Amino acid sequence: MSGAVLAVVVFVVFLLAFYLLQRYGDLRKQQPMVLLGTLLAWYLCFLIVFILPFDVSTTIYKQCVLDNKNHHPTPLTQGRRSNQTGDISSAYPTVRIPKACVEPWSYIPDGVLPVFWRVVYWTSQFLTWLLLPFMQSYARSGSFSRAGKVKTALIENALYYGTYLLIFISLLIYLATHPKWHLTWSQLQTIGITAANTWGLFLLVLLLGYGLVEIPRSYWLSSSHGYLLTKAYFKAAKMATEKVEAEEHLADVMEEVSSAHGSVRFNHSLRKCVDTILTKCPTEYQEEIGRDVESSNEQDALPTKRGLIKLHKKVIFAVQRHRQAQVQWSILLDQAFHLEDVAKSQSSPVHHFVHSSPSVQPHGWIRRFIYTPTVEWYWECVFRQTFCRLLAVLLCLLSAAVVWSECTFFSTHPVLSLFAVFVQMAEKQYNYICIEMVCFVSILFLCVCVYSTVFRIRVFNYYHLVPHHQTDAYSLQFSGMLFCRLTPPLCLNFLGLIHMDSAISHQDRIQTSYTSIMGSMRLLSFISDGFYIYYPMLILLLCLATYYSLGSRCLNLLGFHQYITDDDLTSDLVDEGKELIRRERRRRQKAEDGDNRRWAWRKRYGVIGITGRTKTGYTEIKDNQSSPVTHNKKSVVTFTGRDVETEEQQRGLLQDNSSDEGSPSRRSSGGRYLSLSPSQTRIFDDV
Repeated sequence: MSGAVLAVVVFVVFLLAFYLLQRYGDLRKQQPMVLLGTLLAWYLCFLIVFILPFDVSTTIYKQCVLDNKNHHPTPLTQGRRSNQTGDISSAYPTVRIPKACVEPWSYIPDGVLPVFWRVVYWTSQFLTWLLLPFMQSYARSGSFSRAGKVKTALIENALYYGTYLLIFISLLIYLATHPKWHLTWSQLQTIGITAANTWGLFLLVLLLGYGLVEIPRSYWLSSSHGYLLTKAYFKAAKMATEKVEAEEHLADVMEEVSSAHGSVRFNHSLRKCVDTILTKCPTEYQEEIGRDVESSNEQDALPTKRGLIKLHKKVIFAVQRHRQAQVQWSILLDQAFHLEDVAKSQSSPVHHFVHSSPSVQPHGWIRRFIYTPTVEWYWECVFRQTFCRLLAVLLCLLSAAVVWSECTFFSTHPVLSLFAVFVQMAEKQYNYICIEMVCFVSILFLCVCVYSTVFRIRVFNYYHLVPHHQTDAYSLQFSGMLFCRLTPPLCLNFLGLIHMDSAISHQDRIQTSYTSIMGSMRLLSFISDGFYIYYPMLILLLCLATYYSLGSRCLNLLGFHQYITDDDLTSDLVDEGKELIRRERRRRQKAEDGDNRRWAWRKRYGVIGITGRTKTGYTEIKDNQSSPVTHNKKSVVTFTGRDVETEEQQRGLLQDNSSDEGSPSRRSSGGRYLSLSPSQTRIFDDV
């Protein structure tokens, strides 16, 4: 039974990791090695989270068996026990007879978990400290050959590896000069594990302090449709600015590509590099660049190999950023339209949810028979608010339990950690299912607080996990690195919360198999007795800072606009976003009306239109903007957005009666988001 449970958990965890990778990555366009490395990193981290509760229940059972052996060297039959009651009481006057140990339903045989944990842990550490950083630099490199990509990756990681090597050497010198210790191979492993876990715990506390407050608050605020709609307007104003900036940046980069394309002849040695750069450009820009360069007679200065490498890197980044902005803008518009429909349905006397812009795709059987418009109205207008608030209260209680336990888990007499109290109460009754449920729910909540913060944070434009298959290779691998570095210290911290880590609780009991591979943390007493105990207490301060939005207010002062309800700039952005959404709705409605008229005309007279669109698969009409490509005096293409201010570009989003068919930034029809990057066939060739 235990082997079957382990196999089922391993398979389910793989499906979870694969689903997340499919949601954020592009399985058809991105490199196989990038996807494989990210999938393996996520999979190993999720395995640690799901298997650790079984390790705890198995360890408690072994401890029970060991206690019974110590208390009863020879088992007594029921008859002897009744005839020799006085002898037993005199021989063991102070020993309480423990209950018979019941083997847990998920018991894993001896020798399986230690090997399993060694493979999982050391593979994840190899990924996060060696392979993934190298793959990041390799994928982001603009070199045109594999040797050049490898050279760039080694140079970029030299400082990275040197920093951690310096920390390891410092700890090594500290131990070598200590008179009580003699360095062995196992001690060197413990030093490396301790250094990695210390680094991970430092980042873990920061992310956990944010997630413990923000997740319950986000669910509480999401119960208010007015708040969600206002925040959607705010995001629309910010996203419009980012969209314009991405278009301008792409136009500037395409101008440089056009200049390089016109200056490098087809018989030149650098022509292959220019052709590689052109394959990374959107199809519309490739056609415009080709037409305009053919009509050009003058040449610019011949670029160098180093300049083309930098240009290649800029093209990859600009195209990815532009595609992300387009997809996020479309998703945000759909969310804002839905929230406006909810607001209208709440004031409607008819209990029937009506969508202002019905989907062009046919509804599935779930929406036809289960999630009908009536059911949708009751969920969106009645039950959703209550459900979100109840969930927010539950998450708030879990957050309070985590904060209290993090500040008191070092106290074993009396036991103050709430998680340790729950586990010990279940341990006395040998209720292994309850033990595993407490462990699983606790670890899962900690992981949600940490991992959700990893998915939500955005380090400028270099790291950003975007759903709908729009996350670039660099961000995918960076998230895999963070997961591998955060999961081991998170699990060790949880074992400390339930007093299953003897290095912190200082109790004489059997260690879990997961703790056994970490070695004795007591080797570095200033870390096990100092940093591991007192540093997690900072969660309380971080939670208070998050509750009062100190971080958001600081970012707002620095120019990174955040949603703050009592800020005048936020109110202005909300009004601007509301106007953007209103204009976009009118534009879409005009596009739909025009397409319906064309469809009716073709149906009535049997005339096939120019575009050949159908009523259920129309393509929306775009804004009336100037052509993205114009000619200058030197016959070199110059793209719009270079000499126009950002505010004027934003006002262009508010124009009606528009059409920009053929624009390089157009979306695909039917609300489908298609990747513009060409498919790759060779591993890490021209990432």
